[in-house]
Amino acid sequence: MGRHVMEALGKSRVVMEDGKVVEISEPVVRYCPLFKKHRGIEELNESTIRENMEFRMGSFGMCCENREVRMDYFLSFGISELMSLALTKGMMDAVVMAADGCGTCILTDPGIIQGLGGRISAIIETSPIDAVLDAVGRENVIDPVTVPIDTRAGVEKAFSMGYKRLAVTVAFADDAEYLRKRYGDSVSIYAVHTTGISEDDARRYFEYADVVTACASKWVREVAKEKATIQAGRKVPVYGASDFGERIIRLKLEELGKGPDTVLDEDPEPLV
Repeated sequence: MGRHVMEALGKSRVVMEDGKVVEISEPVVRYCPLFKKHRGIEELNESTIRENMEFRMGSFGMCCENREVRMDYFLSFGISELMSLALTKGMMDAVVMAADGCGTCILTDPGIIQGLGGRISAIIETSPIDAVLDAVGRENVIDPVTVPIDTRAGVEKAFSMGYKRLAVTVAFADDAEYLRKRYGDSVSIYAVHTTGISEDDARRYFEYADVVTACASKWVREVAKEKATIQAGRKVPVYGASDFGERIIRLKLEELGKGPDTVLDEDPEPLV
């Protein structure tokens, strides 16, 4: 089952090898209201992080050979939910994202987008998993042997395959700026894993991305007060950073029968 590395649950670095959690670093965030809501976790520490990662491995095979690749929606405003909606509505032709077992991949099936992206954390390093590669298609990954995580290469490959409009997740502001300047509105950019980013990177995300997740970032929340076009969620919100971003969030709100949020009622602790 190889080696897999994620930043998860308070930005702890978690290493999994051959189906076992072998390393957990100290988290920078101690409390997340979403993990409290969905898993009852009061404090993020080595014990609760290990328990949650082992739960994911056991319940749907994360980073394991029995990986399930299709799932129902998990969060109301998760990035995979928004990208799946954009694809379903014909607003995008394909999604470029990273997942365990395949690295950066190109997807056109909303069920697989949700299945692979909906319940994992930031994937830093992964190894090939046949169940995932079979579902995704080996022709739809950068390299089925080394399964690298490379957003720019994934976008380039997707365009070379003939797709015209792409949704793409980015974990670095440099990638958001590069993709916007090179591909313009042919890409819709979703900024993820923003905990700990600088004020400059937060501002660049609101300049170049379409949707920005708050995570536990104090700077995303601060910049959003002046730059966000819309907010969805009151604990760990997502923000519209462009007209397109506002449009896809409004579509999701309509689907859920909800209106935009304007305040926050609980934050992760601490914000960094």
